Amino acid sequence: MKQRIIGWTLAFLALTLTGCATRTKMAFEDDTQKVTETSKPIYLMTATIKNNYKPSYQPNLIVVNVEKAGAKEAADRLNFTMDDKAMNKAVAADAGNSYLLRLELEAGRYEIRGLTSQSMSFPFVAMFFTPLHAPLDVSKPGVYYLGHVTATVRERQGEEFKAGPSVPLIDQAVAGASSGTFDVEISDRFATDEAVFRAKFPALNGVAIQKALLPAFDRAKAQQWWAAN
Repeated sequence: MKQRIIGWTLAFLALTLTGCATRTKMAFEDDTQKVTETSKPIYLMTATIKNNYKPSYQPNLIVVNVEKAGAKEAADRLNFTMDDKAMNKAVAADAGNSYLLRLELEAGRYEIRGLTSQSMSFPFVAMFFTPLHAPLDVSKPGVYYLGHVTATVRERQGEEFKAGPSVPLIDQAVAGASSGTFDVEISDRFATDEAVFRAKFPALNGVAIQKALLPAFDRAKAQQWWAAN
């Protein structure tokens, strides 16, 4: 069973971090990084992911999936991977797993495709995908706040998009990934999130953070994308 878990994990990571996309570090992973007038734009957001449907299988965020407009190759698909600074410990554990996300991007048009997570509870390993499909136009240097994503797994009804892939059949069903769906809400928590980011990342000291809130979650768009993919 242990080999089975390791196998699924390595297979997923190989798929996620190599051929299909470009592995990308988040901003401020290096404590020496500074924000200057010529720095690339940096976008901050927080996310909380919780499985209310199968509470024993809580998703742990692995990747923020970002795509350039009209993405055609791996270089156009950016997988921002979690680092040891991503976990937001200011949020109570029973509220779900919460993260501090920092996306450093070149100028251009993007879409934040979604959040890929993993749940490991012996002997099952399950993958979850929280759809966002949020457009993002990147232009001027600066630091911007995109908002807070609350993503909650509940039991799926009818043909609602699934909270994760269908296979492996047993693992995905037991964890609620294939038998559940996500309710997603994007909200403005700048009043509290700003202080958490500034306390965690010294590079933000004295730097203005502007609001650039993502649009409300479009469930119909997420449903159409899921049906087509």
